[in-house]
Amino acid sequence: MKTLAFYHLKGGVGKTAAAVNIAHAAASDGVPTLFWDLDPQAAGSWYLRAKPRKAMDAKRLVKGKLAVGRLVRETAYDNLAIMPADFSLRSMDILLRKLDDPQQVLKRLIAPFGESFSLVVLDCPPTISELAENIFRAADTVAVPIVPTHLSVRAMSQVRAHYKALDCKPRNLHPFYSMVDRRRTLHRSLLEQPPAVLKNLLPAAVPYAAVVEKMGDHRAPLAAFAPSHPATLAYQQLWAALRSRMGGI
Repeated sequence: MKTLAFYHLKGGVGKTAAAVNIAHAAASDGVPTLFWDLDPQAAGSWYLRAKPRKAMDAKRLVKGKLAVGRLVRETAYDNLAIMPADFSLRSMDILLRKLDDPQQVLKRLIAPFGESFSLVVLDCPPTISELAENIFRAADTVAVPIVPTHLSVRAMSQVRAHYKALDCKPRNLHPFYSMVDRRRTLHRSLLEQPPAVLKNLLPAAVPYAAVVEKMGDHRAPLAAFAPSHPATLAYQQLWAALRSRMGGI
């Protein structure tokens, strides 16, 4: 089993849309996939029309006193299950800091899913925190969406520095361009000459497109309602690149 996290310190970069579409692309490729929504905003859960069967007890979850398998729900898509988020996840950082050994909690919680799934996709909140450090240690690959702007690239520098400070392997960080508008000079310039900090840059670039926003109208991945759109094809290319980087699944 592989664990793939979608993470960035900066919000508004298309992280959740990418996580949902990549999870769906993996499942469509025949890979048994679990989408774990770790963001208390629960946008990914909303896109996939999933709610927890009952309110999640984050305190019991981090202490290992909650059977995580019972939190898994099926989605409308073959090979794709979900652990929906709820607002209680907002307290995870505080709860993790209270534990004697908080660093490997998420990795331990994910491990049992290897019996049922080949891929776990994590949709992560935009923060540097105890939870983020758990995510870095648990994920085999961290995909980082980068809007081609100076602030988004600068935030990537901060992510990379913190990742290295935790003694995590920088080669597991894989940035990719997101919300690309080729009408903009800066976007075209950064695409043509990626900054040095964007090491391991994935070859697929997701365009800025109104159809991505329509995921909210349909509450579905792009491939479910716009299978031939260039944005859909970009996510499929992104999945193929990530699958290759993860060594195949």
